[in-house]
Amino acid sequence: MGHHGWGGRPPASEAEARQRIVDATVRCIDRHGVAKTTLSDVANELGVTRQTVYRHFGRISDIIGEVAAQGAESFVDRLIAHLQGIGDPAEAVVEGMLFCVRTIPNEPRLSLLLQLEDSAAFGRGATTADAIAYGAEMLQRFPVDWAAAGVGEDDLDGLAEIVMRLLTSLLQHPSEPPRDEAEVRAVLNRWLAPGLSTGGPRRV
Repeated sequence: MGHHGWGGRPPASEAEARQRIVDATVRCIDRHGVAKTTLSDVANELGVTRQTVYRHFGRISDIIGEVAAQGAESFVDRLIAHLQGIGDPAEAVVEGMLFCVRTIPNEPRLSLLLQLEDSAAFGRGATTADAIAYGAEMLQRFPVDWAAAGVGEDDLDGLAEIVMRLLTSLLQHPSEPPRDEAEVRAVLNRWLAPGLSTGGPRRV
């Protein structure tokens, strides 16, 4: 692969190189904070050039996104555990969103994108095709009989997109003055829940 540096241990594959970049970024963030961590810092941590890092990640926000994604798996497991016993689709989606709003800012890895100067990175990352597909897979794990609720498998992509867009807005742009959780719940119950309480999405 033509790698130099890497502490004398060049990576054996693209996957290993990307993971070592991610791990180095985490170490840099621990020392400098996410806002002050640069591609140069990551390259220096690995003993490689900036161009070497660029071959694997185009921007520092792309690496931060991968760091956050790797922290998502255990978070999703806790989310699903929190929702156990909630079989109503509207209640499950609203409660899931509130859990995310309450929890993500306190998750060391998941909250990183919210701290970037490139604050739009979180929104961009949350609405990519891959992120929406991941969101649909997460919804499938909810303790909800989606088919019985009139929500087909194809509908879950659209629901995931709406949920991701609302969630990024709630996290990045909280209301002024801030709403407490009961007020956010009331808004979601008024404007989001009805679409899941009337036999699923309306066909046009």
